[in-house]
Amino acid sequence: MVMFSATWPIDVHKLAQEFMDPNPVKIVIGSEDLAANHDVMQIVEVLDDRARDQRLIALLEKYHKSQKNRVLVFALYKVEADRLERFLQQRGWKAVSIHGNKAQSERTRSLALFKEGSCPLLVATDVAARGLDIPDVEVVINYSFPLTTEDYVHRIGRTGRAGKKGVAHTFFTQQNKGLAGELVNVLREAGQVVPTDLTKFGTHVKKKESKLYGAHFKEIAVDAPKATKITFADSDDED
Repeated sequence: MVMFSATWPIDVHKLAQEFMDPNPVKIVIGSEDLAANHDVMQIVEVLDDRARDQRLIALLEKYHKSQKNRVLVFALYKVEADRLERFLQQRGWKAVSIHGNKAQSERTRSLALFKEGSCPLLVATDVAARGLDIPDVEVVINYSFPLTTEDYVHRIGRTGRAGKKGVAHTFFTQQNKGLAGELVNVLREAGQVVPTDLTKFGTHVKKKESKLYGAHFKEIAVDAPKATKITFADSDDED
């Protein structure tokens, strides 16, 4: 049995422990530390939450002027994805969306329209951040920053695939400041520009056993000694 994973968070580690041989061969390509695709140009823009709508339109006029190239816009919540789809359609952009509240037939249709290029602007939640093979996505726009930096890496990995270059433009607001330090590390590791406004939130990252899943988890060796069961007397009067 062979198991492949792009990253190594606690949930994936538990799956490996549950289904794999007790002592599997583990092969790591690159590093287990969280890192982004170096073929993706990462642009992080710190702005006010209320400025995002108009800034999104400005970016689409820059990146999607022809309305022929594929652009993927990520939202955090399902209702936000629906709102953005309507907002863009009302302003003349051909957009479709996918998220967990849509029926499978609707999601399949939206993806098909996006892939074939008849509707090359897709608004999506993180349901599209992993596992979907969508060729030739030139630009990823993070309208809302995800809940974890790992999800950010997966999102921007939708572009810059198969040796091609890509662009990921990300909105970062005051509400996301707790992830500023981790994002700065990802940008620096990839040799990207770190905006001064981002470092103003602080660059401290809580010390972890692993950069992926925190100090609450520690891998235990297969040959580690087993716990010893201790039985106490029922009565305090006994010697």
